[in-house]
Amino acid sequence: MGMCFPCPGESAPPSPDLEEKRAKLAEAAERRQKEAASRGILDVRSVEEKRKKKEKIEKQIATSGPPPEGGLRALLNFA
Repeated sequence: MGMCFPCPGESAPPSPDLEEKRAKLAEAAERRQKEAASRGILDVRSVEEKRKKKEKIEKQIATSGPPPEGGLRALLNFA
């Protein structure tokens, strides 16, 4: 009663392997992130598609280089 150590005849329970423990912790963290990301969202698939589309557009803008001389102001002046 109230002992902190196992009885001399009993062996301590085996501790999980360090790699196994890390894998379980990483899996739990990933699951929590997914749950938090989808909290309050009714259609997770549409949100994911919108995010991918936005990333694709941002990537196209980044790879297209600098805007032409004058940018949008030049286009607005012709309107």
